[in-house]
Order: sequence, then structure tokens, then C-alpha cells
Amino acid sequence: MRASGQVCPAPASDVAPSALAFLKAARRELEAGKRDSSAANRYLAAHLAALRAAAAILAARPDPRARRKRPRNVWKALPQVEPALGAWAARFTAGATKRRAAEAQLPRAVSRREANKLLRDAETFVSCAESAIGALSQQRPGPGSGS
Repeated sequence: MRASGQVCPAPASDVAPSALAFLKAARRELEAGKRDSSAANRYLAAHLAALRAAAAILAARPDPRARRKRPRNVWKALPQVEPALGAWAARFTAGATKRRAAEAQLPRAVSRREANKLLRDAETFVSCAESAIGALSQQRPGPGSGS
């Protein structure tokens, strides 16, 4: 359980390379958001990081019931694959309208406070996703690996 009341599932054993690529992209988005001074850009980067982290979970734990030919809404699919992440999906779904407004660079689309909050939430979610799919142990060399 996280401080925000959100739950992270147990890690998976093997991680698909595409899941690791999504997580790497999510981390890049977070870093870009932290460096940007625009609230709209920070909010957008946070939301995109969360989307990529959710995509990583879906890549690591595909839903066997899902048909591959149809595109899926990540936030609808996530709780079907990982029910413990339903609250996270709801959190980021709720911010989709603001994300679109930020993406359109609408004046006062999001406040600095909202952007900073979403950036913190996205960082927590990305960490949760990394933990859930066991990516941390597969991305970093272990003790005694010589790297």
C-alpha cells in the first residue's frame, strides 16, 4: 500500500522487452516534466509517463481475453489485467480532460500545483509499475555482477 492509498501488485517473474522499453520511456517523460517550467508541459509529461507505465504493465501481463486487433484504452484495460491498480487507472482517467487541455496549450488549463501533484503521482505510479513487473531487478545489474 502506498501513502496515497494506492496498491501495487506483486512482481511478475519474466519481463517482456517491450515492457522494459515502455518503463524507460516513462522515466524519460518524468525527467522531462521535472525540467520543464511550464505547468501544462509538466502535467502532460506526467500523464504520458503514467500512460507508458500502464502500457508496460499490459505488455508484461497481457490479458488473454483481449483481442489483439482492437486498440484498447489503457486505463480500462489495466484493472482487468491488474485489479489492484484500479484506483490508479481511475486517478489518471480523471485527469484525461485536463491532459487534453494542457496538450492544446490552453491558457490556465492546469495550475502549477496540479501539475506538480500529477508529476508526483505519476512518479509513484511508475515506481509501482516497475515493482509490479519486476523491472528493477532486470534493468540493473545485481550485486557481484561486475557492472
